[in-house]
Amino acid sequence: MTGDVAVVTAAAGAGIGSAVAHRLAADGFDVVITDAHERRSKELAARLAEEHGRPFLSLPLDVTYPAAVEEVMEEVVEHRGRIDVLVNNAGWSKIEPVAKMSVETWRRCLDVDLTGTFHAMRFALPHMIERGRGSIVNISSIAAWETSTDHGAAYAAAKAGVLALTRVAAAENGPHGIRVNAVAPGLIYNDFLRRIYPDEFFDGYAQQRSLVGRVGVPDDVAALVAFLVGPHAGYITGEVYGISGGVAPHA
Repeated sequence: MTGDVAVVTAAAGAGIGSAVAHRLAADGFDVVITDAHERRSKELAARLAEEHGRPFLSLPLDVTYPAAVEEVMEEVVEHRGRIDVLVNNAGWSKIEPVAKMSVETWRRCLDVDLTGTFHAMRFALPHMIERGRGSIVNISSIAAWETSTDHGAAYAAAKAGVLALTRVAAAENGPHGIRVNAVAPGLIYNDFLRRIYPDEFFDGYAQQRSLVGRVGVPDDVAALVAFLVGPHAGYITGEVYGISGGVAPHA
């Protein structure tokens, strides 16, 4: 039981955020569930409380609104006393070619994936700095460095921005005892992805692209995040860890 307070954004869905919340709760973290879907956030907090025999805080949050993010971080500190860990998982994507992309698609993708990550860091970091410790993990994507049409330019640009933001924030905040790293997943399957990618994207992926003969699952990413925020990663900061089954190795 670490007792450390971990804020996870977009934690109430069926993908990476929920898996991270479950894994960190199992590791003893006092997980704060934040998500734009208030009902699902409360339901996940209730499930975790039932599983672990202790209460979990859930707060509605749209990361695109800085005032809302600031309020949530203040509320976490008010109710839990501190913020030790931040996992920036909120993401959005719509695939449109650049020549036909709507301005709304471009703005929405950057607002959620990149600016939303900045908002959460901006309002969590002062609390971490005050205590002289903390760990942040930003969820990026292999889209940040791939030459591919698979993910769309807006998503790729936003996720590449997350990597730059991670590196600079690590440099700025290392002297304050704060580590900042990023995770870049490849295909981590959940049913929601069927709304974004055509069926042919998934056909033969495990057999033809993955080096381990399967697609990723949210628990794969959760395990890596848990390591990065845990006690054995104390000398790791400013790094990006790919997790793609060998589809897009990167150094």
